[in-house]
Amino acid sequence: MKSMKHVKGFWLSIVLAIIFSVVIQFLITGGTLNSFYVNTLFSIGINIILAVSLHLIIGITGQFSIGHAGFLAVGAYASAIITMKLALPFPLALLVGGIAAAFAGLVIGIPTLRLRGDYLAIATLGFGEIMKIVFLNIDYVGGASGMTVSHLTTWPWLMACVLITIVVIINFTNSTHGRACLSIRENEIAADAMGINTTYYKVMAFVIGAFFAGVAGALHAHNFYIIQPANFGFLKSFDILILVVLGGLGSMSGSVIAAILLTIISTFLSNYPEVRMLIYSLVLIVMMLFRPQGLMGTKEFTDLLKIGKGAKGGSQDVNKQTIA
Repeated sequence: MKSMKHVKGFWLSIVLAIIFSVVIQFLITGGTLNSFYVNTLFSIGINIILAVSLHLIIGITGQFSIGHAGFLAVGAYASAIITMKLALPFPLALLVGGIAAAFAGLVIGIPTLRLRGDYLAIATLGFGEIMKIVFLNIDYVGGASGMTVSHLTTWPWLMACVLITIVVIINFTNSTHGRACLSIRENEIAADAMGINTTYYKVMAFVIGAFFAGVAGALHAHNFYIIQPANFGFLKSFDILILVVLGGLGSMSGSVIAAILLTIISTFLSNYPEVRMLIYSLVLIVMMLFRPQGLMGTKEFTDLLKIGKGAKGGSQDVNKQTIA
């Protein structure tokens, strides 16, 4: 019965998201939303994909990766080559961007995911910087001056990618593979002792997270007209990491909320470059001081709904007893 309620709540959320996306599409088509708000919405969608994909690696599997900007860069450049150099359709560019990033995740994941903690963080950070330098020195994709890309990212494509990312990662987390990843996060030694192939599952989560980061890179490249290697440095990786940590490690709902809030804060403070990073940093410091577990901790929206229903049911029982 509980699982049926959970499934109904999940699909209700998907339906509401689809309705929301349709309403926004009408507002964009009708010219109600100006370019500033449209760009903000697009940035929020891309950041949600990045945050949710990194949530799988850090929040679910417990692997401290800070090289997500490298996968973003691979997806961006691979998709740009497909559309701008080979003149192939945009849907294929999205797929190729994701596959290229997943392959990069596999190549870097097999040797490095045997590492743990700070050592893994340093290795993934090095990967991100390597990708930046590689694209910086390839003239075919523009080198340091960057590569001009057509604006092909539309709101329907963006929302479709956001919903697919969320659905896939939720289903993966609730599957047997997801439970294995959770056991690795809780205690890798114990999981290994119980017969779980920890390296296999860490690489699997790494590849899936990299795939969706590559898709986000394709959307990013075809939304901002130009891509440059400087946009994919280690600071970008830290920006994505902050979304996951602020939302709460282990909570996908928290990652989505943090992506929305921080994107809005960063966008509206862009007119004040002198104090933008100061205010941004103070918000993070205050948050970590008063709620170090993040916005949602390890809870999801469905958990909060269950708590609310439980409290309501408990109060009704008390009222019935009082009347009796």
